Amino acid sequence: MSEKVLFANARPGRPATLEEYMANGGYEALRKTLRERQPGEVGEIVTASGLLGRGGAGFPTGAKWKAVPDSAPHPRYVVPNTDEMEPGTFKDRLLVNTDPHLIIEGIILTAYAVRASRGIFFIRPSYEQDAQLIEAELARAREAGFLGKNIQASDFSFDISVHRSGGRYICGEASALIQAITGYRPNPKKIPGVFETERGLWGYPTVINNAETIGCIAPILRKGPAWFKGLARTAGGAGTKLYQVSGRVVKPGCYELPIGTPLREVIENHGAGMLPGLEFKACLPGGASTAFLPREYLDVEMDFEPMKKIGSRLGTGAIIVFDRETCLVGATLNLLAFFVRESCGWCTPCREGLPYMHDLLQRIENGEGEEEFIPRLRAMVKSMRHAYCAFAMGAVEPVRGLLEHFEDEVREHISQRKCPFKH
Repeated sequence: MSEKVLFANARPGRPATLEEYMANGGYEALRKTLRERQPGEVGEIVTASGLLGRGGAGFPTGAKWKAVPDSAPHPRYVVPNTDEMEPGTFKDRLLVNTDPHLIIEGIILTAYAVRASRGIFFIRPSYEQDAQLIEAELARAREAGFLGKNIQASDFSFDISVHRSGGRYICGEASALIQAITGYRPNPKKIPGVFETERGLWGYPTVINNAETIGCIAPILRKGPAWFKGLARTAGGAGTKLYQVSGRVVKPGCYELPIGTPLREVIENHGAGMLPGLEFKACLPGGASTAFLPREYLDVEMDFEPMKKIGSRLGTGAIIVFDRETCLVGATLNLLAFFVRESCGWCTPCREGLPYMHDLLQRIENGEGEEEFIPRLRAMVKSMRHAYCAFAMGAVEPVRGLLEHFEDEVREHISQRKCPFKH
């Protein structure tokens, strides 16, 4: 068993209490930081740890914090993001339910590093039970002197409120998230060359980090960057990762493992392999916005760089497993239907392109496909790089994987004039 960072305080069927968290070293990092460290030192430690954002993009966390200029105006904001609307991704909800004070301490430390005075916990509305849990534990943290004015008798003051999102996938995009909090339609709104760390909520510097990313902060500051790096299975990796496994496996669930654990090991050892009588066909390795991977990639290390080398992405680490009897045209059609529905409709490639691709795939699935649909779909996948934000590029990744690795299955639909998996 590997050392746990995020699930170290896991209790069967319930969240860890404040007392249990503190008994295992909780809030020690905050106390030491407020006594002994300058804000810039916190950022340096996190940078040295090699922590990359766990929300999907994999951007260096310390570098994001440093992007808040020293001369930037106040107030400054920290927004922990638990929107988590992508199919197959459920790690943040489990993490919040497992150890809420790990997240709360991480938010406070992030705020100290960037000199923020307010945090807004952004969470999807269907996670109402989790939102109530966080609100209750925030109150306990205030009572214990970890939030509010002059935290732990220091000159640092900071507090957190909970914001229930509008409940759309696009709200997870950073600029759309800011639009949503400030009461505007949640479509991406970008200023060329200007990032949220310079001009975010209400025009002020804003740091947005995924909940899993924030959960790593206190352990890093308590045990050191070398310790965190040493947890990885890959030479260039750092820390552990929450891998979610769903689909046609014996033990679907969320497993904290060293980052870089091979895909095969996650599925076969921790997910207990395929359901009886079924054979592995493909998986989405990092959530619904990643491309299908066939069997020959099962030994890839689940870390950012190894996934990039094979032309894929780690994404959120949400592994969705498909068996030989599953129609991948139908599966792709289902995923694309989700993205068509969730598009904000702001730009032409996304608004017009995704429904058009959905229509082509629907015709193929219905036995009405034509040979010319295949190059047309390939061209549409490439054209999505012209979309306003990364939503469309992620949405077409399953289509790209389908055409790259399972084109024969698509052609079989066309040649047989029907779905060969429907008996």
